[in-house]
Amino acid sequence: MSSRRRFPSSSNAQRGFTLVGLIFWGAVIAVTAVIGMKVFPTVLEYYTVKGVVDRIAAANPSTVPAVRQEFDRVRQVEYSIVSLTGADLTVSKDGNDKVVIEFGWDKEVDLFGPVYLLIKYRGKSR
Repeated sequence: MSSRRRFPSSSNAQRGFTLVGLIFWGAVIAVTAVIGMKVFPTVLEYYTVKGVVDRIAAANPSTVPAVRQEFDRVRQVEYSIVSLTGADLTVSKDGNDKVVIEFGWDKEVDLFGPVYLLIKYRGKSR
């Protein structure tokens, strides 16, 4: 029995990441993570506004100023709502005399240098 090791032949080559491949995928993951961290607060703000608007519409307030006043009151408590005020809401009634509240805003997220990401948020109550 020989104590010599056998090395794999060229037909049975090893597989795996090269250093260049590792650096490339690391950079892709890092850029994706940075963009995600910058966009996440704006998405969270949208879902907070959506929840507040749905809750106000479910209470079916009688006047437009009452809707706007209630939104501004909740906005003072919810620290994540910064892009919208009660005056920015569009309030109407549907055919069943139910209050419908629509909202929308544009958010620019500074990515790096002169590059921005523009997100247009739009929504309405259920």
